[in-house]
Amino acid sequence: MVTIVDYKSFEKENGEKFYCLVVQGGVEAVKSQQTGKTYFTARTVTVPTTFDEQTCSGLIGEKISGVVKKVETEEYDYTVTGTGEIIQLNHRYEYVSEEDNIIGSNVMQPELVH
Repeated sequence: MVTIVDYKSFEKENGEKFYCLVVQGGVEAVKSQQTGKTYFTARTVTVPTTFDEQTCSGLIGEKISGVVKKVETEEYDYTVTGTGEIIQLNHRYEYVSEEDNIIGSNVMQPELVH
């Protein structure tokens, strides 16, 4: 399950405004690569919508079936918000519906089947 925790507005190149819901997955225990200590976190992503601002605002707190999943990508530069440090990442997080998550976990990729 994910929870809608906020929404954000964005502007398209043509000036048209649209809204994204900010969804957050469940609490996860993660081990720090720097200190080796465990801390808790929750993955958060923005998901585009066709909703207006009033609808997005009213959805805060709603729970939706699905997960926030780590997805491999081409390597890219990312600026750490708090420090301004630029790091290279090769993943992103995205919302995946419960059905797609089950299918993705249980169906073999065609290139793996001989």
